[in-house]
Amino acid sequence: MNNQIDMDIIKQVFDLKGGIALSVMFVVLFFFQTKWTLRRPTQPIVKRSIINLLVSIPSFTLLRFVFLPLMVAIAMKNEVWQWGLLYQINADQYVKMLIVFLILDYTNYIWHILNHKLPLLWRFHVVHHSDHDLDITTALRFHFGELIGSVFFRGLFVLLSGASPLQVLFYEVVFEAATQFHHSNWRLPYRFEKILNWVIVTPRMHGIHHSVIKNETDSNYSVIFSFWDRIHQTIRLNISQDAVVTGVPAYNNPAELTVWYLLKVPFTRMRPWPKDQIKRSGSKSTTGKNILEK
Repeated sequence: MNNQIDMDIIKQVFDLKGGIALSVMFVVLFFFQTKWTLRRPTQPIVKRSIINLLVSIPSFTLLRFVFLPLMVAIAMKNEVWQWGLLYQINADQYVKMLIVFLILDYTNYIWHILNHKLPLLWRFHVVHHSDHDLDITTALRFHFGELIGSVFFRGLFVLLSGASPLQVLFYEVVFEAATQFHHSNWRLPYRFEKILNWVIVTPRMHGIHHSVIKNETDSNYSVIFSFWDRIHQTIRLNISQDAVVTGVPAYNNPAELTVWYLLKVPFTRMRPWPKDQIKRSGSKSTTGKNILEK
């Protein structure tokens, strides 16, 4: 019975409503990034898109049939046990929803940092960062092993927050939408994006995170709300998009990055980040005025 309930709510919220919205958003953003391009592509987009799509198939399958059912199952336990943070707060329903949403987003901020700092997790996350161009198809390019690891970490915070099944699924849809948006290679009007970036992660901000310069990659970890990076001083905005080269320098041969190689790379010997690519020569200090640059 519980499994049937799990599948019904996932179908209604994620597959139908969320799936349609995300599919439309993907097509629209793909068009926008083609018409108003932020960073000049270095590779044929069709070939890259096919590679990224094929790499995403195992991870998306796990997301839909393992990750989401487990998160919903944990959230259903919250409704039975009623001991998570949500049940300890005496507040309006919408205030509780906002608190849970913030907790889940902050959880992903921490998880993202761990993917960069822990060698075991970086083995899988490098597949995402090794893309030599950054666009909306990169939002698909995640190794299935990274998703498996996230089950334990994110599941713990679903439990601790007291999130409901609907809140979990709603956050996941917004999470996927935000991931599409900030990975897109869409040149938004500069002044508009500069204002927008005070609240959410934008393409220019996330483009810096995908830089081949390590101390730029080790910044801008937020997924939806950009203020997590501001609070923890992990934000870096004062890099011009014209100066951003995306990818991982140790994996700088695009011909090598086939679907099969990307799926097996976490299980091979990892290559170190070249010492001459740790810090940008003559870069501005992040302790000064750190504003989003063109």
